[in-house]
Amino acid sequence: MTYVDVARATSERGEVVLRRRAADDDVTTTAYGGGHVGGHVGGPTVLELRVNGVFVMDSAENASEVAMARVALERCPTPRTVLVGGLGLGFTTHEVLADDRVERVVVAEIEEALVGWFRDGTVPHGPTYLADERLHVHVGDVRQVVAESPPASVDLVLLDVDNGPGFLVHAGNSLIYQGPFLRQVHDLLRPDGVVVVWSSTDDEALTDALTDVFGTCTVESHPVRLQDRDEQYWLHLAQRPAQRLAQRPTDPRETR
Repeated sequence: MTYVDVARATSERGEVVLRRRAADDDVTTTAYGGGHVGGHVGGPTVLELRVNGVFVMDSAENASEVAMARVALERCPTPRTVLVGGLGLGFTTHEVLADDRVERVVVAEIEEALVGWFRDGTVPHGPTYLADERLHVHVGDVRQVVAESPPASVDLVLLDVDNGPGFLVHAGNSLIYQGPFLRQVHDLLRPDGVVVVWSSTDDEALTDALTDVFGTCTVESHPVRLQDRDEQYWLHLAQRPAQRLAQRPTDPRETR
């Protein structure tokens, strides 16, 4: 395989790189040459995202990103408002927007360059994805978005800002997987609201933290084929309990 840079940028967090992964006989251009959205790529070219030299995702294998949205949408009875932490290559957000029940999606992406590559077509499907009027992209930290949002104002929170707590791209992202932030997410959710956290591992500490905050946590594995290797990625799900109606005090005369 041969790798050719498509775009490169540096922020205060380090270097963000989009690169084209191609067969050795297909390296005549530095532009991204193809790839199918929403499934496994059948052709020889793949768009890959790396941050500080760490592989984040590619367009060849997006099954777990799509599954993240589908599982959350199935679990949540009324997914009107959705917050997605991390734009990535857009596959999770695209799947969320495919649900007609969704009225508003906010994506928090900390890397401004990545958002720009979506807008200018450096990511080929970017302009089409961003054209949906329900989509609002916020350049900034998802923790800030959560902290500044009104309580009980979101139905789904999907967090895919890293490779999970065990393989951090940025050390500061460790706070996303800990109790104080997850408590903020809990309070942001409406009753029956769902949070899903993507991770490259089945992380016991994350499961415990979600259980402490929400009362329970479900962990699902999803097999993937990653550059000729069989791997598993993991989804950690929790749901804010529905509010119970206060019971009307019993009139003693009703028991006679």
